[in-house]
Amino acid sequence: MAEHDHSAIKEHMAVIGADGVHVGTVDHVDGERIKLTKTDSPQAEDGEGARHHYLPAGLVAVVEGDTVRLSATAANAVDLFEEAD
Repeated sequence: MAEHDHSAIKEHMAVIGADGVHVGTVDHVDGERIKLTKTDSPQAEDGEGARHHYLPAGLVAVVEGDTVRLSATAANAVDLFEEAD
């Protein structure tokens, strides 16, 4: 399988699941991972703990305009989040 060209993915693009549900906002691309902004991060119940999350860049199906559309649904994508240290 060929590596994707992630150069079309830019800061502040919306990340949308295959089901059309908003997953997050691009902070930047870090190798083969997309770093999402903290403002879209799920927080702990006490409101603390917002942190950057990463998505595997291999989930990207297509980049259209200012939207990154994933091949996975939003719920599946959230299950694949990797938390930043």
